[in-house]
Formats: sequence, structure tokens, C-alpha cells
Amino acid sequence: MAMKACHWAVFGDRLLRSSQDKDLVTSTTLRSVLSEVYNLDKATGSKAPSPAVVGVLRKAVSRRTESATEFTRCSRPDLAEKESREAEIIAAFLPPLLSETEVNCALEEAVGECVTDGVNPRQVLGRILKAFYSKVDKSIVDSGFVKRRAEALVNAHRP
Repeated sequence: MAMKACHWAVFGDRLLRSSQDKDLVTSTTLRSVLSEVYNLDKATGSKAPSPAVVGVLRKAVSRRTESATEFTRCSRPDLAEKESREAEIIAAFLPPLLSETEVNCALEEAVGECVTDGVNPRQVLGRILKAFYSKVDKSIVDSGFVKRRAEALVNAHRP
């Protein structure tokens, strides 16, 4: 598992402490995430890189958040609370996302590096995103926001 060693040490300590304290929700949640990371390691044939592990964690948080919303909608606050708690537990191990300002600055830089004259807008978008992600780790940005912002920049730079 290729997450920063200090994060995995904290992860392992938290898992051990939750097991010792008989905190079933935390230990089950952390074991579930650990299982997903091990499956990723097996699928890649080696230790998964840190961005991929962070992606697994973000997806786990997203799934649980969506489930909590759905349980709330179906009048199951008990299950919604459980899912929300699990999402909070996992989110504690995620690195913070870049701010919108930092993303905008990096995108503006990427736009400045790309040739945009006489090129199909979709190709321009691809070039901008490629330049952006060559400098910024995908695991520390909201990819949906990056894409929307890049599309806005492409439309703004059109003649």
C-alpha cells in the first residue's frame, strides 16, 4: 500500500485502537477500506501508488455519503447516521483538496502553455487537462470541478 508511511502508521494505530476499544463501527470501516486497498494492490500486481489509494478512500467516502443521503430520503435516519459516521472516519485519512483559487491558478498556467488557436475545442480541453495533471496530483483535486473550470476557460478563450 503506497500511502505516505506516516498515514499508514496512523491508519494502523487507529485500527488497532478501535479493535482494542471494541469500537465495531470504526474497526469494521477501516478493515473494509483496507480490504479495498489490498484488492487494488492485487489488481495492479504491486503496491498501488498513493494517488490510487487516495482515490479508493475518496470513492469510499463518496459511496457512504450517497448512501446516507438515500437513507435519509427513505426515512431511515439510523442507517443514514451510520453511513455518515463511516464517511467521517474515512475522510480523516484523506489529504485536503486544493482550494478553488489554487486550481484556478494552475489551470491558468496550463492554458498559457497550450496552443489554442485553430484547434478543436475538445482537443484544447484535453491539452489543458493533460498539462494541468502533469503538475498537480489527481488525488488532491476535485476532478469534476477541474473539468468544469477548464471547459469555462476554453469557452472564454474562444474567438
